[in-house]
Formats: sequence, structure tokens, C-alpha cells
Amino acid sequence: MIRARGLVKRFGDFTAVDGIDLEVAPGEAFGFLGPNGAGKSSTMRMIGCVSTPTAGELRILDMDPVREGPSIRARLGVCPQTDNLDPDLTVFENLTTYARYFGIPRAEGRRRAAELLEFVQLTEKSGSTVEPLSGGMKRRLSIARAMINEPDLVLLDEPTTGLDPQARHLLWERLFRLKQRGVTLVLTTHYMDEAEQLCDRLVVMDAGKIVAEGSPRHLIETYSTREVVELRFGDDAPATYVEKLAGIGERLDPLPDRLLLYSADGDAAVNEVHRRGFTPSSVLVRRSTLEDVFLILTGRTLVD
Repeated sequence: MIRARGLVKRFGDFTAVDGIDLEVAPGEAFGFLGPNGAGKSSTMRMIGCVSTPTAGELRILDMDPVREGPSIRARLGVCPQTDNLDPDLTVFENLTTYARYFGIPRAEGRRRAAELLEFVQLTEKSGSTVEPLSGGMKRRLSIARAMINEPDLVLLDEPTTGLDPQARHLLWERLFRLKQRGVTLVLTTHYMDEAEQLCDRLVVMDAGKIVAEGSPRHLIETYSTREVVELRFGDDAPATYVEKLAGIGERLDPLPDRLLLYSADGDAAVNEVHRRGFTPSSVLVRRSTLEDVFLILTGRTLVD
């Protein structure tokens, strides 16, 4: 579905995407993970044929996006980071009007719109205008609109940014159902749990480069430990305990509010902390996540 070799995107002297290689297979849910400014959206714009690569090779649906952009876009579904729904149209009209851009006959467009509104659970809002909809409803409508042309490939740029937890989980469920239907999904996100939930495979980007690639489980097993211990020491700075706890586990990462201790056996690590005479104000032993992978690879949290 997508093949890139040495893909580069520059804006003047700034290199947003710096020579990345990737492939996306049919039916796969593929993710770009990373902080703001990592190059995720710039890569997505090139895949969506709205931004021309500066250098390198890019093939979308086995076509050249520079020469065959219109043919590729006809087979893409795009859900942008910022909703661009038409506020003057109803929910139903947003879909049927968009269908006309693809040359879909009016009756077929209405049939698809009704089916998609049922899929994203917005049937009861079909006669409403866009403005009164919640953020989660607008995102679901944007996804429905992206599916109106029955695309081979759907691009989702940070699909759940700004949504509350309930709306995020409902959107995840809809995207999972699309994946079950065999739709190829490519999404960007800076939410680690979202990538872990949705993606079969992903790349971690930082400063325009791919710093790691694989399934969520593979990345965790490769770059982190089985468990992580979160230690808090009241008002004491976590960094002051790094030397005192050296040698426990495989890695110590001080954050502003807590100390992360990476270990294959979290309980054994906690026992060693107590044996050395330290009593944290709180202790949490948990499994490693993609966020831990990100911290290890880039040395900073997602909110930086």
C-alpha cells in the first residue's frame, strides 16, 4: 500500500522528514508515533499527495504521488487533524455532498451516508447541523466522511486529540471495526496507549527520523524491561536518588515527580530499595508500555 525509501521533506533550511524508509501492507493498521514536530504530519501529507517529497522514493497504491496524485487521492480516505466539516450543512448532507466530489451517484451517496452514520453511531444526529455536536461526534463524522468513497487506504492524523476518555474509547472501537473489515489504516498519534491499542505495527519518529520500528509488543520487549517501578519520594527531587539506588534493575530514569526503575522483576527491585533503607512515599509496579520505550529512545516525555 505504501513504500518509501530515503524519503525527505524540507521547508527551506528545516528538514521535517529526514530520509525515512517504511512499508505498509494491505489490511494493516500502521502508526506513526512521536511528539509534536517529529515529522509525522509532514509524512502523512506526502502520503496523502498534498505535499511533494523533496527527495527519495515514495509509492502509494503502487503509483507515483507526483505524477498520479489525482488517481491516488480518489482511492484515499483522509481524516485530518483539525475537523473541516461544513457548518452550514447537516450531518447527513456533509456526507452526501462530499460523495459528489468522487462522482458517486446521488442515490448511492445517500445509501452510503446512511450506512456510515449507523456505523459511527450518529444516525439520530443526521438532521442536525455540525455546530451542536460534541468533539467526539465531530471526529466520528469526519471518519465517516473519509469512508464515503470506500477507500483502499485511510489516513488519520491524530484522530483523538482533545477528546475525553469516553469519546476516545468509542472512536477506538470504530477504528478497530474498520480494521476487522480489512481496511488499511495509517494513523499518527502522540498518545502511547492509542498506538498500543490500534496499531499492528508502528514507527517511532523523533526529529524527522525513524528511531524504532515494529509491533508494540516487539518494541517493548526490545527497548524496555518486563516491568517498571514508579517511585515517589514526597518533596525530594527524584534525581537525588539515582546514585543511591544505582545497580537496582537495568535502568533508572528520574522524572520531575517520580523515579522510574526498569527491572525484569519489579517486586524484587522494590525489596532492594527497602533493603537499602529507603522508604518511598508511594510505589507502583506495572508492566512496561510504549511510553517507557519512548522515554528510553528519546529521553523526554510526550508533553515536552
